[in-house]
This record gives sequence, C-alpha cells and structure tokens, in this order.
Amino acid sequence: MTYRKIDFELLRAIYEIIPDKSRVLTEKHDLISYSFDASFGSFEPEVIVQPLLTEEISYIVKFANQYTIPIYPRGQSTSLSGGPLPVNGGIVLDLSRMTHRLEVYPDDLIAVVSPGVLTGDIHKAAEQYGLMYPPDPSSSAVCTIGGNLAENSGGPRGLKYGVTKDYVLGLTVVTPSGDIVRTGGKTIKNVTGYDLTKLIVGSEGTLGIISEAVLKLVPKPKSSETLLAAFNEIETAGAAVSKILTSGILPSKLEILDKGCIHSVEAYEPSGLPLDAEAVLLIEVDGHPSATKEEIIEVAEKCKEIGAASIKIAESNEEKNQLWKARKLISPAITRIKPTKISEDATVPLSQIPEMFKRLKEIRDKFQVSLVVCGHAGDGNLHPNIVADIRDQDEMERAEKAVEEIFRCAVELGGTLSGEHGIGIMKAPFMEMELGKEGLHLMKVIKEAWDPNNIMNPGKIFPYTAQGLLFRR
Repeated sequence: MTYRKIDFELLRAIYEIIPDKSRVLTEKHDLISYSFDASFGSFEPEVIVQPLLTEEISYIVKFANQYTIPIYPRGQSTSLSGGPLPVNGGIVLDLSRMTHRLEVYPDDLIAVVSPGVLTGDIHKAAEQYGLMYPPDPSSSAVCTIGGNLAENSGGPRGLKYGVTKDYVLGLTVVTPSGDIVRTGGKTIKNVTGYDLTKLIVGSEGTLGIISEAVLKLVPKPKSSETLLAAFNEIETAGAAVSKILTSGILPSKLEILDKGCIHSVEAYEPSGLPLDAEAVLLIEVDGHPSATKEEIIEVAEKCKEIGAASIKIAESNEEKNQLWKARKLISPAITRIKPTKISEDATVPLSQIPEMFKRLKEIRDKFQVSLVVCGHAGDGNLHPNIVADIRDQDEMERAEKAVEEIFRCAVELGGTLSGEHGIGIMKAPFMEMELGKEGLHLMKVIKEAWDPNNIMNPGKIFPYTAQGLLFRR
C-alpha cells in the first residue's frame, strides 16, 4: 500500500477541520514524543491531531480516507505490543483529551465514558454508588479506557469477572470511511443482529475509532480476604491453581510470583514476601463477609494439601493492601536487574500451567536470559518477563529467540499468544502459528471489507514485515 505524505496543502486542510492550532502538533519534539509506546521500536508520525468531539474524529478520518493517509488512534500509550505506533507515518489521533464524559447511572448499572477517561477514574466514580467496574489492568491509574477497549485489556480480576469486552454494552464508533455508527446500547441483553460491539473491542483500532462507550457495572462486594501461600517448587504452585479452582471456590484474584519477582520486590521495597520460597500464590476471595471468611480458610487448606511450605492470611486491610502493593511493584522492581523489560502474556489452559513453568525454565537456561515469571495464574495468563540490556545486541538476539519459543510452547500446550496485551506489531509475525492460514485469512477479509484503503492503524495484527520482532531496532 502506498500512502500519501502530508504536505503543506494537506496540513492546511487539517487546520480547516481543527482551527485550534494548539491541537495540531507538527514540531519535531512532538513527533518524537508520539513515536513510541511502552514496547519497542520508534516510528515518527507526520502530524498529531487532538480531537475533542466525535464529529472532529469523523472529519479527520474522512479526510485521511480521501487522500489515503494512515491514521493511528492513541491514548496514553501504555501498550506493550506496539498498538499505537505510527509505522507508516501519517496522522496520530491523540484521544487522551477526550475526557468530557464520565457519567454513572446507578439505577441502570452502567457508566457512559469518553475514550480519554482514565480507567482508575471509572473505578472511583463507580465506587461512589457502591458499584464496581471489574476490569483492572495494572496500569489503571494511567491508562485510558479507549486503549483498554482497543486492546481488550484484562487484569487480576479477570479470573472471576472477565475482561474488558465482558463489560461493554455499546459503542459509538467512527468507521474507516468516517461514518459515525452506534453499536449495542444500554441494556444487558441485546441480540439484534451481528455483535459488532464485541468485534470492535479488541480489534486494536484496525476497524474503527471508539469515541464513546457504555460500560456495565456490578455491585461492589461487601468483603474480601487475602492469602499468601509459599511453595518450594513453582510447578507445585501451578498445580495448586487447579486444585483451588476445582474445589468449588472461585477467587476474585489468583496471582503467582516466582523467586525472581519475590527477590526483586523485596530489594526494591521490602514487603514481607518469603525470600526462601520458589514461588508464592497471592489469592483474594470476595463476597459476603461470612462467606469470604470460610472460603479463605478452605483455600488455605487446599494449598496445604498440595504442598504449600507456609500460608499467611492477611489479618487487616493494611496487610491486604501491602500484599497487593507488592504485586504491583514487580514491574518497576525487575527493571533494577537490567534496564530493558520484555513483558509477555502467553496464556495456557489451567492444566498446563505446571508444564508451562517447566518449559519456561528450559527456555531460560537454553538462551541464557534473565527470565522471571508473574501473572494471573487463575486464568492461565502468565507474564514471562525477560530483563535485558538493549545496548547488548547479542543478549537482545537471545531474548528475541526466547520470546518466539515462549509463544510456540504456549500454542503447543493449547494456549494463545496473548491474554491481554494484544498483538500490535510485536506478535504479528506469529499470528499464523496460532490461527493457521485460513483463520488469519478470514480476519484479513473482515479488515479489507471494513477498511479497503487500509488507513486504520495499518501494520497491526497482520504481519507487515518478515524481520520479526523489534527488540533490536
């Protein structure tokens, strides 16, 4: 596909759509600032546009479609897969200033939000009414709901409550032709025609740009209890996951931290994690107070049966918060080992978690990389993190090979390339590995039907290069 470059004439046309020149950025420092996200690689756009209204998005998209200019929607760029990177130049559409709507309708158990609203602010707004918006990505304090919708984000509560798509009732979307369409609505049940809402959520901006969303809320549980179980073998910790989930108890969170994570967190900010453990499970149950107290005791018993070396039930809110803070500290803590963090999210069936841990150890030794593992063990969504130094080309080459083998192992075990980070450009070269040629072709047919000029976030999901990952670019 050949895209048109933005010359002075086209830039003048953009100013006619957005007369406020403070929302049209062309300075070199702005282009560099918008050239990267939380993954790897750097691609400069030609112009950044900051719309405030759905109609402005529509006009800009119509303009881009008319002149075959690629357009890349972007929120806060916390993406770990290269989702918003402008790989073909063109226009970056910065939606982070679209924050005007965050309205909770408690009687309908819904919230209506603009794409630039921070996910953490939705949590706070819902809690004022005794409600909860369950999806809780680790970056919720800084990531936007628009980015969550594009990537179908998850989080620790995904085990019990599901991921972003499970809480989206309706959308306002600007199509690749610039039309404004509304999908779904404000009702819990809606089976009118094709489920376009679910198709758009998780499509990573390749099928349209979300300018508003109707989100489902649920009553906030009255109580929660937290437990920390330490294990001498990480495979035993993995086996405990299935043991707990088949006992009739469904925790709200079931997280795992391996030895590398434990030591990194304790060196970064001491949190009381057991340094002699090979792995720990961090488990939360929520619901009615009387039920949660019984369930956490039963979970403790199941952990003992499977071989936990020690178990600690948090006795106060302070202890609970301290344990969950330790989980959130993993990301900054492990970057003290080495400066470059490659965070993956391969996901496997629950029964294959012990085998996946075994294979991750083998991959670590085979490629001689620093690999630590944490993740949402309760739904099989593991986060193998390779920490390296991007200045060391040999190490980055080994890291790239290790990541490819991690993906291959996950697929071989019946799993998937991504549980919540999305595909972007980082995992695009491996899509056929999971979907096969026909499955990938079907997705391309949908993309081509919706976006025949391929202007909407091109280069994402579908392999656009034979050069593999971007670790060394």
